[in-house]
Amino acid sequence: MITPMTADGAVDYDGAARLASYLVDEMRNDGLVISGTTGESPTTTDAEKDRLLRAVIEAVGDRASIVAGVGTNDTAHTCELARQAQRAGAAGLLLVTPYYNKPPQSGLVAHFTKAADSTGLPVMLYDIPGRTGTPIKTESLLQLAEHPRIVAVKDAKGDLFAGSQVMLATGLAFYSGDDLLNLPWLSVGAAGFVSVAGHVIGDRLHDMIDAYLAGRVAEARQIHLDLLPVVAGIMTRTQGVIAAKAALGLLGLPGGIVRGPLIDATPAELEQLRTDLVAGGVKLR
Repeated sequence: MITPMTADGAVDYDGAARLASYLVDEMRNDGLVISGTTGESPTTTDAEKDRLLRAVIEAVGDRASIVAGVGTNDTAHTCELARQAQRAGAAGLLLVTPYYNKPPQSGLVAHFTKAADSTGLPVMLYDIPGRTGTPIKTESLLQLAEHPRIVAVKDAKGDLFAGSQVMLATGLAFYSGDDLLNLPWLSVGAAGFVSVAGHVIGDRLHDMIDAYLAGRVAEARQIHLDLLPVVAGIMTRTQGVIAAKAALGLLGLPGGIVRGPLIDATPAELEQLRTDLVAGGVKLR
């Protein structure tokens, strides 16, 4: 979930509660990740993260699983954010691979293990080497799967073969972390999606999962094809947070500006996004 902002760049907590309700009740998202990268976690303070998480849990916590993004490139800070999220009532944690530092695989294992040890909450690892510079290698995932609270992987590495090997050898649940590959991930056993496009097509992504798991593969493929313009508009034209907030604005929903170093969509990008959303069947205001 994006973090709504006011015109002056402050976190819009009331807007976050309204948006969370929309995403759960109207878009049929089973859970929300708060303060992930799409939530602009690099530019929100610990206090903002705590208040935001509490606002969302109060709004929808009885109707959806609320997962807190707590990953940083500092193990001690990650552990403190994890404990903060547990105190706030989060149902689980999302831990991104430490970025910029480029730790060795043994360092990744130690980092994730210490973070998972810091609370009693289940943990989803977030593997996105395009952003972090470091993949979580198969051998590391096999080792981390032995931890009783490391239960899932959000994969934005795009290696379906490696993911399949991990799923075969462990009980880790895989979630597509790249909307371009949602259906392919389902085909090799993914449990679902952690989606940016789900801000505006969550209900139809839910239909895709339901159809595929019920054996209606052709129907799932048709939904996939129908949604391609929306996925292209949100995931390929500019940075995903920028596009998601712009799309929410076109729907009259809380979103607001992005914080630097990101920059809001240009008029040309906004017009292209409008075209993409309409082509994908999204009804704009």
